[in-house]
Amino acid sequence: MITRRTLGTAALGLPLLHRPTAAQNAAGSYPERTVTLVVPWAAGGSTDAVARILAAKLSQDTGKGFVVDNRTGANGTIGFSSVARARPDGYTVLVGTVSTYAMAPHLYQLPYNNETAFTGVGLVASQPMILCVPKASPHQTLAQFVAAAKAPNARMVYANSGAGSSTHLATELFLQAAGIQMTDVGYRGGAPAVQGTLANEAQMIVQAASGVLPLIQSGDLRALAISSAERSPVAPDVPTFKEQGFDVVVAEHIAVLVPAGTPAPIVARLNELFRAAATAPETRQRLAALATVPEEQRPEEWAAYNAAENAKWREVIRSRNIRVE
Repeated sequence: MITRRTLGTAALGLPLLHRPTAAQNAAGSYPERTVTLVVPWAAGGSTDAVARILAAKLSQDTGKGFVVDNRTGANGTIGFSSVARARPDGYTVLVGTVSTYAMAPHLYQLPYNNETAFTGVGLVASQPMILCVPKASPHQTLAQFVAAAKAPNARMVYANSGAGSSTHLATELFLQAAGIQMTDVGYRGGAPAVQGTLANEAQMIVQAASGVLPLIQSGDLRALAISSAERSPVAPDVPTFKEQGFDVVVAEHIAVLVPAGTPAPIVARLNELFRAAATAPETRQRLAALATVPEEQRPEEWAAYNAAENAKWREVIRSRNIRVE
């Protein structure tokens, strides 16, 4: 005689694997309420602007609110720390930059374990960096600039938008590749550093494209090189470092991360939503105005990318003996 206990779904020929898990159910209806996008940088900056463009499109696409929460300080690590402590349910999402997930761990003592605290949803956008000189500079090409910096008794300085920032480390990567030394002149942010370069207080600056393109177009700055692997659509006339003989490929990458432990179906759903939002024609147009292009990285590509970026910047920081007070 068959007892009641044997009459389950298996006895009826219904495979258990067809029963959706709680995580799959959550992903299927996700999002059901407002999603907070934590931006670890101040309102008005380029990362904040990208996050708000994406939030507007995501809200439109899902019918749910995606809101930006700026949690600033300590080169982005305060915002990262808040997300590391958040519930891993997909409703607290980090919009972070390479300076914090790949550079800061090798410059600061962090209140979280950078290797285990987050799950990568993927890169969503990036913008190249451009090496510029003031319009009064005699150097018309990168080769001329490097030759001048190598001249005996050369006393050249570069503008730094913040110790430990991505533009600071990108500059040091270029100096290493070119085999030259320059004095670092620090400013409190990208805009003051650009203004210092315009005033000829520095002979050179490497800055995210969005911060210098209008000045390049007006003729107030001269672009000598762009950091993309190939010529960029944001500045197609500017030659890359690589085509001029310098192994410098850098981008101001913007990534989406969630707290470790977030269910994989929700991570996959977030990736799908962000990729669709970033690559929509109207979003591409708005990002282009910020000298930014969409990225379509998938979650399974994140770990190898993140490991490579961390290794790259760890070595730059070590070899250039960079310290942050």
